[in-house]
Amino acid sequence: MRAGAVRRKTAAAQLEAEIRRREEILRQTFRRYVSPKVADKILEDAQLRDTLLSTADARAHAVVLFADLRGFTSMSEQLEAPRVVPLLNEYFSLLTEITFRHEGTVFHMAGDCLMLGFGVPLEQPDSAQRAVRAASEMLERFAELARSWQERHHIEAGLGIGINEGDVVAGNIGSSAYMSYTIIGDTVNIAARLCQRARAGEILFSSTLKRSLDAHGVDIGATALPPLRLRGRSHPIDIYCVARMTRMQLTEGPIAA
Repeated sequence: MRAGAVRRKTAAAQLEAEIRRREEILRQTFRRYVSPKVADKILEDAQLRDTLLSTADARAHAVVLFADLRGFTSMSEQLEAPRVVPLLNEYFSLLTEITFRHEGTVFHMAGDCLMLGFGVPLEQPDSAQRAVRAASEMLERFAELARSWQERHHIEAGLGIGINEGDVVAGNIGSSAYMSYTIIGDTVNIAARLCQRARAGEILFSSTLKRSLDAHGVDIGATALPPLRLRGRSHPIDIYCVARMTRMQLTEGPIAA
C-alpha cells in the first residue's frame, strides 16, 4: 500500500510538472506571435489552451492582413546584406509592435512580408476595426521610417497592405520535426492577392470587410475600385482602397439605414 501511494504521488508530481512544462512552452511560443495580454488570456482558457497545443484543426472567423515592403528588391541591390538585415529588423519590429498594440496575431514573417490575424485564436467582435486601425497606423509610422531610410541610406521604400475577412482554418501545420501554428484558406489567399495589388501607401480590402465596418457605423473614406478578377476564381470580387493620405474616421457613428 505504501509503495502504491508513493507511485501515485510520483505520477501526480510528474503530471503536474508536465502541465507546467507545456504551459511554459505555450507561453513562450505565443508571446512571439501575440501581445502579452492576449497570451495571458489564452493561458487562462483551459479549453483554448488544449486546442492550441493539439494537432487538431479549428475553424474560425477572422480578419487577415498582409503587409508587404515595396522597394525591397532595389534595397537589396543597392545595399550589402549586412546593411539590409538591420533595416528589415526595424521594419518587422515596427509592424509587430503595432500589431500587438491592437491585439492582433503574427502568423507568418518571411522575406519582406508579414501575415497577421485578428479574431483568431481569440474571438474579437471588433476584429475588422482593429485590423484597419492597425493598418492605418502601419502606413503612418512606416512613412516616418521610410524617410529615415532615405536620409540614412538614400533608398526609397513603401508599404502595401491587403485585408480580407472570412472563415479560416487554424492549426499546427508542419511535420514531426517542425510545426507552426498558422491559418490557411481562401480568405488568406485573397488577402495575400490584395496585398500584391496594393501600391505603396495603400490599403486594399474586400467587400466582406467593408460590410463589417458599415455594420458598426465605421467610415474610413474608402474608394470603390473595379472588381478584381483572381486566377482560379469564377467571379470577380469587389474591392476598396484607402490611401495613406486619406483621413480615416475610425470612431463608431450612426449606422446607415
